[in-house]
Order: sequence, then structure tokens, then C-alpha cells
Amino acid sequence: MKIRLCRSVERVEQVVTPTKRNPIPATPIPVNKIPPLRLALALSVFFGCFAFLPAVSANPRLMWSVLGAAGALLLLLVFVSLQVARSGRKLHYRFLPRPVHYVQLAMHLSIYAYWGWYWREVYHQAPLIIAQIVFVYVLDMLLGWSRRDQWILGFGPFPIVLSTNLFLWFKPEWFFLQFLMLATGVLCKEFVTWMRDGRRVHIFNPSAIALFVFSLGLIVTHSTHISWGEEIAVSFDRPPHIYLEIFLLGLVVQALFSVTLVTLSAAAALYAMNLVFTHSTGLYFFIDTNIPAAVFLGLHLLVTDPATSPRKNFGKIVFGAGYGVAVFGLYWFLGWIGVPTFYDKLLCVPPLNLTVRALDRASVALASRLRIPSWTPRKANFAFMGVWICLFAVMFTTGFVGHDHPGAYPEFWRKACLEGRGTACQSWAQVMKISCYHGSGPACVTLGTALHEGRMIPPDPAEAGKDFAHGCELGVPRGCSGVFHMVTESGGSFFQSACDRGDAESCFLLGSLYYAGTGVPKDPVRAFALFQRSCSAGWSRGCSGLGECYRAGAGTAVDSALALDNFDKACRAGIAPSCFSASSIYRDLHDEARAENRLRQGCAINLESAQSSAAYSERGSPAKAATAPAVCSSTGS
Repeated sequence: MKIRLCRSVERVEQVVTPTKRNPIPATPIPVNKIPPLRLALALSVFFGCFAFLPAVSANPRLMWSVLGAAGALLLLLVFVSLQVARSGRKLHYRFLPRPVHYVQLAMHLSIYAYWGWYWREVYHQAPLIIAQIVFVYVLDMLLGWSRRDQWILGFGPFPIVLSTNLFLWFKPEWFFLQFLMLATGVLCKEFVTWMRDGRRVHIFNPSAIALFVFSLGLIVTHSTHISWGEEIAVSFDRPPHIYLEIFLLGLVVQALFSVTLVTLSAAAALYAMNLVFTHSTGLYFFIDTNIPAAVFLGLHLLVTDPATSPRKNFGKIVFGAGYGVAVFGLYWFLGWIGVPTFYDKLLCVPPLNLTVRALDRASVALASRLRIPSWTPRKANFAFMGVWICLFAVMFTTGFVGHDHPGAYPEFWRKACLEGRGTACQSWAQVMKISCYHGSGPACVTLGTALHEGRMIPPDPAEAGKDFAHGCELGVPRGCSGVFHMVTESGGSFFQSACDRGDAESCFLLGSLYYAGTGVPKDPVRAFALFQRSCSAGWSRGCSGLGECYRAGAGTAVDSALALDNFDKACRAGIAPSCFSASSIYRDLHDEARAENRLRQGCAINLESAQSSAAYSERGSPAKAATAPAVCSSTGS
């Protein structure tokens, strides 16, 4: 019997073991209808065509960012073509969609659809997001063919682009950095690898490493203002049920790819640390929420990539908890050094990615010493999902996550401030700043008064003046009288000092005062110089003022071309009155198409501003044009 069994096994081995007589058939090379390099050329040209979309070509710097990226792809295509020709290699591609990619694609699109409904800037960004996807496809295929003959055609570029754009965009004038950021992620995925479980795989989540590198760059260069990072983080609070949507979509990913423990551990760590902080201080760590919506999104997306997170349960627990602890610590540290706190979720993932092999080894060692129930991975994952569902139900029903949070109300922080609790006064000021940012004129005036008097918080004349000015422009008379009183007392020296330190908004406000002769002698020449400084430093309303000076010949010679250029620049940045002014000039030039385009653009911005968290209104500045509602109603917008 044993002899027969051995002979049967031998016969089976002869069938499956490759020999000269019986080799394993090689996977057939697919016949591609479109030759590989011709496909890359076609997509590169298609990508370059995005530069000529009206919304892109209207901004020369944005247009050249797209054309420059297209040129870089074409140069890489030439390099790969020459390399292939020299070596005689035969390139091909194979369609192999992977569930992890198209499931993430569906999840991302659902988030974009809901988020964009409450912040329409997301929908406006759609053409540029599609352009980024095409860019990453071409870059990925060319890098792949530069190193091997086969490239896998799937949905891989979608998660890279969509995940990155959920956390950081660059403004149109700086959009070339968006392509560099995506290229960083793709290059790291291709070249920064290690051996894991017998396979060579990338170390970092491509989106996370790209966000990490460029976030550090923005912090070091104090250039956050060239991105939409803060606006994106704030805008995630607008959809009323964003936590529930992210949670439900996350369950799909967790059920399919067994990453529940990572999300569960991160949320549990944040839950526990918040409870301890609130119990010991009576305050809220994240001020107006317990887990910011953008952080909640991060613990479902940035740390759950199966390729760059641990595969063993103990490693997943430590990895997820590490994310929660790191976000908690970074939020405090960034606030302490005066850096925007939205970077907290973007700086901790790549360092955690470096720990995954060690965590998996520790998990194996721990499992060998402890008696752990022998559940199948699938059963264990469903058990963890049950725990996560219960924890989220507790957080959601108790108001731990959601919109009705006590810390969102200034009165809570004012009372805590008067009681002398911790940093409640600074938190009160931050809540008032957020309310002012969202268009509350009384909040602006209240904060300006506090900063001027210096009783509840340290005095800051420049910030007080800006808050009074915001309140004035939002229609609160006390804001107008406040800024007038401060300027009359000091001649606007506090604005001048802040302007000299590089505060572009202070330059604009002081220029507006000199332009109108409010509180200071009327001086168009000085106003023009201040608007130039403000615009050059990136404050779009400074460009509005500069355009008005050129149009009216105030402080400089009349120059309609330069006026139009500055109005267009401010219009592209979302300044509605500048759109109306540009429309008026285009109409004078008999360019009816562009005149109508700018008019509709301004009306759309005004419609958006009613729900927007953008900065204060343009009313009262020298760049003010026609009354927006009348103009827009006459166009039917």
C-alpha cells in the first residue's frame, strides 16, 4: 500500500514539476491592440489637452503647469523609447483589476459626491482631478516599462490621486506642485521597496508619503497659504452625516480586506485619550469636536492600505493605536509651535509604515508564546467588526462624534476662560475665529475687542484690527467704528508693522484705508504700493485693489490691460467683485464671451459664499464692483 502511494505521489510530482520533457507553460504574452508606447503617447497628448479647458486656460500659470507636466511625460516617453529600442525589449500591458483598488475607488467617489454637495469647490475641482488621474496613469506605465516588459493596467492610480486630493490641493497658481506631489508618491511606490513575506513590495502608502513630504515642505517654508489644506479640513465638517457615511463605507472595506483592527484601534485610542483629557481638565482637546472629521477619514483611508499596514493582529492593534496617539500628540505640538494643526493626520503615517515588518515579527513571536483562539482570519475580522460597530454606536449616540458638540459653542469656552481653566481662553479665541471665518460679524467684533483690550487673551493690535475690519465688512457698525478708532489712535502703525513682517492681509487693509482716506490721509500712491505688496505676497484681495488702481489711475497711470490682469487673477481666486469688474472691462473690449463667463463666475461665487467658510466679504474695498445680487438676478443666475 505504501509503495503504491509513493508511486502515485511520484506520478503527480512528475506532472507538476517542470522538466525538459514537461515544462510549465509560460503565461502567454497578451497581444495589445494599441501598441504600448503609442498608448502612452496618446494619453500624454490627451493629458496636455486639459490645459485648453476654459477653466484652466483662463489662468496662465495653471495652464503652464499642465503643459509643463505633459512635456515632462513626453520627455520620459522619449527616454523609455530609446531605452527599449537599444535593448530590443518587447513591451506589453495586461488588464488585471484588483479588488482593493476598485473598491477604494467606489468608496472615494461616494465621499467626493457627498462632500461636494456641501462644498461645491469639490465639484469645480473635478476636471483637474481627472487630469491628475491621467497624469499618474502615464507616469506609472512609463516607469514600469523603463524597468520591466509588462505593465499591469488596473485601477491603481485612482486611489493614489483621490486619496491625496481628499487632504491637500494646491491653488491654481501653484498647481505644478500638485503634479510633483503625485509624482513623489508614484516614484516612492516604484523605487522605495523592501522584501516582505518573500515578495518585494513598496514601503510607504503612496498617497501618505506624498502628503508627508509636501506637508513638511509647506511647514518649513511657511507656505500653507498656497494650498487649500485648511479649507479642505474645515469643509469636512459641513456635511451633516459625514461620520456616518465614512463609517458605513469603511465597513465595506473592512469586510473585504480585514483591516478592521487598524481603524478600531486608532478610534479607540483617540476615544480613550479624549475621555481622559476631558475628565481631567473639563475641556475638549480638539476644541469643537472630539475626533475631527478629516482625522476620522484618515483612520479609514491613510492607515488601512493592506500593502503598507501590518498583516498580523497584534501589529494591527499597535499600528492603529500608534496613529491615534500620533495624531493626538501632533495636534498639540503643531499648535504649540504655531503651525496649522490640520497637518496632524498627514505627518504620522510614513513613520508608522516603517514599523510594519517589526510589528508583524513581534506578532508572530507573541502568538507563539500565548494561546490565542484558533479563529480563521475571516471570523476574527468579523468579530472585530462587531466590536467596532458597538464602539461607533456609542460614540455616535452619545454625541462624541457629530455636529452638536458643546465645544462648538463660544459660551462654553468663555465660561471656562472666566473660571481660569487651562487654555480655555485661547480655545475661546479660536472658536470665535472660526465663527468669524464662517461669516459671523458679531463674532469678529467680539474677538477684535478681546484682542484690543488684552484682558481675556494677550493683546494683538494687528489681529484686532483685522477682526474689526472683517466685522465691518460683514455689516456690523461696531466693527467699522472699532477699526476707525484704532487707526485714528495709531495712524495704522500696527497694520504697517504686520505688513513689514510679511502679513499680506494687513498690507491690503492698510492700502484700503489710504485709498479711501479712512482714519489716515488719503494717499493713492501709498495705497498702490501696499496693494502691490499684498498681491505679490499671495493675498488675492490685494490684486483686486491693484486692479482698481490701474483702472482708475489712482497712484499710477491708467492701464486697462494690467487692471484686467489683476481682476482676472483675483477672480480666479474666488473674489466675486473682481469677476464683475473683469466682466465690465471685457464688455468694453467687445469680448462678450469672456464678459459673460466672468459675470457667471462672479455670480456662482456669490451663490457659494452664502454657504462658504471663505474669508470675509469684499464689500467696502476699493475693488468693489456692481451689487452682486442685482447683476446676478439680471443674468438669471
